[in-house]
Amino acid sequence: MEEFLDRRSQRIFQLIVDSYMESGEPVGSSTLSRRLSESLSPATIRNIMAHLEKVGLLYSPHTSAGRLPTEQGLKLYVQGLLDIGPISEIDKQILESNLDFQNRSFDEVLNEAITTLTGLSQCTGIVTAPTYNSPLKHVEFIYLSQGQALVVMVSNEGMIENRIMAIPEDMTPAHLVEAGNYLSAKLIGKTLDEAKALITKELEFEKNQLHAIAKHVVEKGLATWGASESLPTLIVKGQSNLLNVARTADDVSHIQRLFESLETKAGILDLLDSAKQGEGVQVFMGANSPLFHLSGCSMIVAPYKNSHHDVVGAIGVLGPARQNYGRIIPMVNYAAQLIEKFLKK
Repeated sequence: MEEFLDRRSQRIFQLIVDSYMESGEPVGSSTLSRRLSESLSPATIRNIMAHLEKVGLLYSPHTSAGRLPTEQGLKLYVQGLLDIGPISEIDKQILESNLDFQNRSFDEVLNEAITTLTGLSQCTGIVTAPTYNSPLKHVEFIYLSQGQALVVMVSNEGMIENRIMAIPEDMTPAHLVEAGNYLSAKLIGKTLDEAKALITKELEFEKNQLHAIAKHVVEKGLATWGASESLPTLIVKGQSNLLNVARTADDVSHIQRLFESLETKAGILDLLDSAKQGEGVQVFMGANSPLFHLSGCSMIVAPYKNSHHDVVGAIGVLGPARQNYGRIIPMVNYAAQLIEKFLKK
């Protein structure tokens, strides 16, 4: 940035962006002249603003003298000028108290983390839960009714997977216990992918060991799950918060299109996957994705790791391009750290 901006230009540019973050309105030279600690004439400020516009950091939304930051300018501000400090004590305490790990499943922790972020930021919260491929700690079949059973799987990291599956109508609770005992003996400590391979192989050689109906449960249940389920779960909270940034009918239309993308996961999972490839908090806006180019939104996201130090998911917020990055970036980062703490306990 120093290559084309001197100290005065940087200061004026930062004041324009700070003002935009507060009000969303263009800033003129007279306003800047009053806010500057040093004495500069409006004419000098206008010349500096013209230079900032020439290098692509500002633009004029209409014929007035006011300027707004461009997408390039916002990126420069976030990546080079913004002073990111630690999370505030209040935000830290709220996150810690809401993410109390006592008697919580991993799913509950993720839901609470994203609900808390949504409330604190007044943005839309987004988190991906990892694909269910952690070593199993507990497997159980529960009889629900004739022709229906519940399969409960708990991973070593506390993730709980509940599935309702169809079973033969003549299956009894005793048959389900038999299937559960078989799985417990064979599969505890293995991932679903490993479980799938092992069950498929063993059922070929142990056709008489399992009761025929119990065998059906194993074949139609766990043996068919695992690697085929490659898409992570996407949890989204507070979509309506995005409508608060809409100023025109076109804004509403663009944000509704973003809603549709959130519903179908189109594009969002790709961005979250990109975030998982990097270190620390990342900010996506505008050209990073066609999702944000028209909607005037940006996404702040941080990856989180499991006990093996593998990145398994990401958490963040989706909000207006002029959201409070200085406060929200450390907030998202701390939420990711708390999730990691739960996974490593």
